[in-house]
Amino acid sequence: MDTIRIWDNGLSEAELDDIADRLREGQIMIWPTDTLYGIACDALNPKAIERVCRLKRLNPEKNTLSIVCPDISTASEYARIDDKAYRLMRELTPGPYTFILRAASRLPRAFKSRTKTAGIRIPDLELCRQLGHRLGNPLMNTSIDFDEEDYAVSPELIAEAYSQQVDFMLQGPDGHTEPSTVIDCTSAAFTLIREGAGDYRP
Repeated sequence: MDTIRIWDNGLSEAELDDIADRLREGQIMIWPTDTLYGIACDALNPKAIERVCRLKRLNPEKNTLSIVCPDISTASEYARIDDKAYRLMRELTPGPYTFILRAASRLPRAFKSRTKTAGIRIPDLELCRQLGHRLGNPLMNTSIDFDEEDYAVSPELIAEAYSQQVDFMLQGPDGHTEPSTVIDCTSAAFTLIREGAGDYRP
């Protein structure tokens, strides 16, 4: 597994281009978000999505897959966002929230399973948004697994745990242990599915 270290000044233009190229080729990576470190790939690459699903034991017929978008405008190309959901997303993003929305036709088959929904994330971490812009489309993302808190917080221990399972890692600051707050926006009455790092009161 290759490691690309992120310093205070972020990634260079050349590094961003290289990472975007790797993702387009179908590689998968570990990267920091504003919540837990995640496992990510190009959300429009079915083979890469399949790799991530195998790694995390995700069944698209049962599990809602999530994507990271750089902004609401991009998210609206891949999910159906009505006025009410748009207002909530404007209020809460960028931030530690996942919005469950109806998946649009541009997403691959894995997002068109039984529920036909997708989780939408716009993290409050510039790196995530930079990569989304550079790639030109969303990234599929799912949180890393960990049994001990140290393996969620320490980038070195995360790298150790996933060294044989992903292609590369963006090693940034210490991670977090609290996931995003999940809000189901698929019906008129929004539902809090999971309390997490983001504060939300329906």
